[in-house]
Amino acid sequence: MTKLLDKALESARRLPPAMQDDLARLILSFAGEDGQPVILTPEEDEALARSETAAARHEFATDAEVRRVWAKHGL
Repeated sequence: MTKLLDKALESARRLPPAMQDDLARLILSFAGEDGQPVILTPEEDEALARSETAAARHEFATDAEVRRVWAKHGL
């Protein structure tokens, strides 16, 4: 294991369980071991559609907006 991955996993251990599970799913997906597809709730599906529409219009969050979200989650 690389030092960076070890550091990332140590940080992940301090996250709430739900966020740990989200990270685990991402890692497994990147490693090609994701298993079942994720079924979105109607709310998640709608949010994804809004995001895709905004991205098609090249409407992205500003750096300041991203920093606020990271700070909100202690990142």
